[in-house]
Amino acid sequence: MKKRSLKFFVALCAIGTSFSAIAGNKDRSGQAGAPELNINPWARSTGVFGLNASYISGVEAMKTNIAGLANTNSTEIGVSRGTYLSGTNININNIAVGQKLGEAGVIGINLMSMNFGDITTTEYFNPEGVGSYRPQFLNMQLGYAKQFSSHVNAGAAVTYVSEQVGNITALGIAFEGGIQYVTGKKDNFHFGITLRNLGSNMRFTGTGFSVNADKPQSSPSFAVSQTYPADKFSMPTYLNFGGSYDFYLDENHVSSKDSLPKHRLTAIANFQSNSFNNDYLGLGMEYGFREMIMLRAAYRYEKGIGSAENSTTMYSGIAVGATAQKRFGENGPMVSFDYSFRPTQRPANGVHMMSLRVAR
Repeated sequence: MKKRSLKFFVALCAIGTSFSAIAGNKDRSGQAGAPELNINPWARSTGVFGLNASYISGVEAMKTNIAGLANTNSTEIGVSRGTYLSGTNININNIAVGQKLGEAGVIGINLMSMNFGDITTTEYFNPEGVGSYRPQFLNMQLGYAKQFSSHVNAGAAVTYVSEQVGNITALGIAFEGGIQYVTGKKDNFHFGITLRNLGSNMRFTGTGFSVNADKPQSSPSFAVSQTYPADKFSMPTYLNFGGSYDFYLDENHVSSKDSLPKHRLTAIANFQSNSFNNDYLGLGMEYGFREMIMLRAAYRYEKGIGSAENSTTMYSGIAVGATAQKRFGENGPMVSFDYSFRPTQRPANGVHMMSLRVAR
């Protein structure tokens, strides 16, 4: 079984490497739509900029590497809330449920919405505004993952994308797949690959593109309605490779494979090839004390970051986060609270994320 799993893993690596060689037309940078597909609402993974695709697990894996959903033991429920650039009234709300179906695998559902607050509606004859409208972005994701052996997880998901701005809308479907591989004497070396946001083109349609005007050179004059269709846009597809290694800093774990480590230090490395943006290269660290308290930090680099003239990202490249979790009772639920902060360059308000997860 281990040989088959390894062959399967190597085959996927080859496919992923081939895709990476042809993906990423940087001449089209900024031309993709549905940017919310790249927003991660989970505080544990955003504490390292999502670089933990190699070992992430549970419902939060649905926004990083769907293969990690296979590590759900029974039932897991999670909610998260994000403040996107403090003071802008942009909020991210997310809820997810994962359920193990015995040997058949794990199924998960994730709902994420973005609230932009009230925006004043202006018109040609009313530049001061006439009422307001609320843009709404909604993603509904259905995922499935399975542990094929003690070393290999794999999964796939589909996401329904809905964007509404006033009286115009855009709809689309995005697909993703991922794999995780673990090896080492203590199962402490992790590797992950994920391909996300591969889907249909989207286009905004609706009455908002119609303009009423008087028909010229007519007697008597009368009003006509002219519609100006919007161009199609692609989804922000990307391919992600990640690796991590666990260092156990206490002899207790070395002597017993089943015991939890008192001190764990995980080194993380990650590369992401973006089809419509600069590629990312990141390094991070996570420290865990008895798997109850965890601290993490990471740096993600992309071309031009830190330059006022050439940077194409609002982030400074740094991310920090923390987790506190506890199991209530010997067979009770595990309750986890996560927080992350990513400072930004322009505007310099930063992005805050908080998550609460309950797992059995």
